[in-house]
Amino acid sequence: MDVQRKLEILADAAKYDASCASSGTERRDSSDGKGLGSTAPGMGICHSYAPDGRCISLLKVLLTNACNYDCLYCVNRASSNVPRARFTVDEVVKLTIDFYRRNYIEGLFLSSGIIRSADYTMEQVVSVARKLREEHHFRGYIHLKTIPEADDALIAEAGKYADRLSINIEVPEENSLAKLAPEKDVRAIRRTMGRLRLKLDEAKDNAKTATKAKPPRFAPAGQSTQMIIGADAANDKTILDTSANLYGSYRLKRVYYSAFSPIPDSSRALPLAAPPLIREHRLYQADWLMRFYGFDAGEIVEERAGMLPLDIDPKLAWALRHRDRFPLDVATASREELLRVPGFGTRAVDRIIATRRLTTIRAEDLARLHIPGKKALPFIVLGNHRPARHLLDGESLAMRFKPKAVQMGFGF
Repeated sequence: MDVQRKLEILADAAKYDASCASSGTERRDSSDGKGLGSTAPGMGICHSYAPDGRCISLLKVLLTNACNYDCLYCVNRASSNVPRARFTVDEVVKLTIDFYRRNYIEGLFLSSGIIRSADYTMEQVVSVARKLREEHHFRGYIHLKTIPEADDALIAEAGKYADRLSINIEVPEENSLAKLAPEKDVRAIRRTMGRLRLKLDEAKDNAKTATKAKPPRFAPAGQSTQMIIGADAANDKTILDTSANLYGSYRLKRVYYSAFSPIPDSSRALPLAAPPLIREHRLYQADWLMRFYGFDAGEIVEERAGMLPLDIDPKLAWALRHRDRFPLDVATASREELLRVPGFGTRAVDRIIATRRLTTIRAEDLARLHIPGKKALPFIVLGNHRPARHLLDGESLAMRFKPKAVQMGFGF
């Protein structure tokens, strides 16, 4: 099989893994004439996004889509009837270098099915990164999927060459993983996450205390994970509670949410239809509230419902459930309080705090501060604006933000 056909199969097989953002690593470049590539912004068949919105191109492939495991939700499972292919280590290295030189990519995202053993597969994955770094002096971004059952020495070596390491938790509940992926062990996954955290903490401490010699690097962009949404019966509250636990226990950089996609010849244990993609979007919004807005997982989802509303975003839903905290006086409210106002992003809050030191903020200033007035005005007090009490308390306020009903077609 030629390399182009392998690339078609293995790039397509890698598309289901969402955890390929390329932010947070150290800055490197080859402007001094030494080495190849950089982690600097702006070179550019996978598009990932940095926190500031930059689009970054990565070569995203599997080393092989052959796999010993038979995870029911995976299109590459052992019992799946899909074309199989396998790259050699040198083929992945050459593809990465060639694509970079043509200005197609800025880095590599590499995963693999499990072949022979976890150690053998991890050794192959690490060999790609080692050759890129040591033989070709590649300074671009590298993200490696790690295999929980692999030897600790291989995981440590992966961190030496990779910018980010990730281990997929797969599904939110342990009993679901046992049912859908019987070869995988949630304890092994969490144990490896814990070891990665210790190594990351150690690298950070060494960097702080280093005087002259540069300390050994270890995955400077940290670790991440992914959960499949809708493959089991876990509700949004369970998912967010699991994410909060992962962030707190292992200091993950990101938890990615991937809506389950029905696959050919799927098991009866899987749902027949995919969950609505808007559910994945709402979970990302809720995750953002936990990471950047000071919300706890338990307050984002209403206890009785267990699910995030699909028709409005989770911050607005929280505000509508806590109308007693509003309207908020923008001139005196704390940063923590302002972050809970619908329509106020973190940058908008910083602009508000900077502006109010100099002048009174009025309703017409919201556009200049890049704040959507329609969403924010019912919840705030400004120099020339105070919302009517009946508007804040009335049932019509929730309807104001919900999408308008649309006449459905006949489907032909």
